Amino acid sequence: MADDRFRWHHEVEDVDTIKGMMAISTSLYPDKAAYKVKEKKGAPYKEITYTQFKEDVDGLGTYLVESGLQGKKIGIIGANCYEWVVAYFAVICGVGVVVPLDKELSSEEIANLSERACLSAVFYTGKYDKAFEGLDIERKFNMSVYEDSANADVPGHILNAVKEGRRMVSEGVTSYTGIEVDPNALAALLFTSGTTGIPKGVMLSNRNITFASLAASRCVHLKDDDVTLSVLPIHHTFECTMDILTVYSQGACVAFCEGLKYVQKNMAEAGVSILVAVPLIVESLYTKIMKQVKKQKKERALKALIVLNRNLMALGIDRRRSLFRSIYKNFGGKLRLFIVGAASLDPVAMRGLMDLGFDIAQGYGLTETAPLISGTPEKLRHDIYIKAGSCGPEVPYGKITVEDPDEDGIGEFAYEGPNVMLGYYEMPEETAKVIKDGKFYTGDLGFKDEEGWVYITGRSKNVIVTKTGKNIYPEELEVLVNSLPMVTDCMVYGKEEEDGRDMIVAAQILPDDEYIKENISENMTEEELFDMFKEEVHKINMTLPDYKRIRNIMLRKEDFIRTTTKKIKRQENL
Repeated sequence: MADDRFRWHHEVEDVDTIKGMMAISTSLYPDKAAYKVKEKKGAPYKEITYTQFKEDVDGLGTYLVESGLQGKKIGIIGANCYEWVVAYFAVICGVGVVVPLDKELSSEEIANLSERACLSAVFYTGKYDKAFEGLDIERKFNMSVYEDSANADVPGHILNAVKEGRRMVSEGVTSYTGIEVDPNALAALLFTSGTTGIPKGVMLSNRNITFASLAASRCVHLKDDDVTLSVLPIHHTFECTMDILTVYSQGACVAFCEGLKYVQKNMAEAGVSILVAVPLIVESLYTKIMKQVKKQKKERALKALIVLNRNLMALGIDRRRSLFRSIYKNFGGKLRLFIVGAASLDPVAMRGLMDLGFDIAQGYGLTETAPLISGTPEKLRHDIYIKAGSCGPEVPYGKITVEDPDEDGIGEFAYEGPNVMLGYYEMPEETAKVIKDGKFYTGDLGFKDEEGWVYITGRSKNVIVTKTGKNIYPEELEVLVNSLPMVTDCMVYGKEEEDGRDMIVAAQILPDDEYIKENISENMTEEELFDMFKEEVHKINMTLPDYKRIRNIMLRKEDFIRTTTKKIKRQENL
């Protein structure tokens, strides 16, 4: 049972469908900006109100129903944009089953998943039109606006469908708006990118998704003027649920990013106060801040300000904006909160950013749980700082148990709650492997402390088991190696000794070339570079039990193969 201080931190109105959520938000915030969009690259942001958004959704939904697509599976693929969100809401609020597809997929993978899902229609941006050529799909809608503005004037563009549907609604057509959505029926089909294996189709209901979104709202309360920047892949449940839906349910605003190289520019233009991000992005921002401080030789001054800030915060005095004004200015001046998920955030970066006055909300979840199952309580800032490395307690009305714990209390996390998926699409045997007696077995290993806070130690599939039966968690060692300033990232794994007598620990390391050139040497030979890393790993090894020590290292010249949420695909990198 989660801590009551967390469980009842924010009261939210219970709702079990996204259509119900939309009705509540529109009635509460009719004239507020729901989204900030650009009609073309480089243009200023334009605001779209909650009322305008609902009218667009109802218009598109009506057009789709009147086109014979009710009850069908409809795909969406492409860049993060307002049109993507309109299509998603329209389909999931009454038309049929929405199938968000990863825009990083190859044409062959897109075709394969489209056929597996039996898509009847698809919405796409830009270049993806060619991926659907020759496929048996009834209707195709182009969502591009400023990518190819000419498309807005031809049949098959989403803007024309919205316009025609709005006309139908104005004439009294209620074939879509009158639909009562079943909260427990299949509403979304998401194919996991995963780090291993064949993509599985995760089947989620409206109840699954809305529960996860409202759980997030109970963890983090947004302010009336909060604006987030949609950066992460929108097809992924972390971005879609934790950013798009949670922000919408609380009456805040989402601005759409023009691209990764425009993040800081767009943050300033849109007045972004919250960034929903994966750890790699947040850790990179922290590293850049500290590099700049070091370059300006202001480390001592910064430490003094951090101590002053801690003392003031302990007295309930918040002077963060003035104390760290120059740092905030780099992000547009309004950034106050990072919402982090998809992997564990480095505790050093977490505490470092909190010392600089930023708030951190970290959660843990999976696609199969839509995704949130635990989160750090907003008001327990001191606890979050002390417990950096934890993903917080379980969400309200959910329950996490540690199954078959070892002598250290580490076992597999199992979760039960209203957001557990319906199952894997057309894979009953795979479903039976992970859902048992109402519990979803996550495949993640870890423990809970005495207050119920969750700590993840690794994936059960990644555990290295020695011939003597010792369990080694790669993620635990990766944290140590990644703490080295000359390391960009690493992957720890098991490797059989040449004689096959035992399993040893190996590591692939991606050096931080920029750091090495600026702080160590500009002209290191490959041999010198290897010897340096060998020595640094040796220092780490001296702090570890013998069986956990890294015996083999390899330096990478190129980045790891990754998922779209920047997780390393372990099998593909071996």
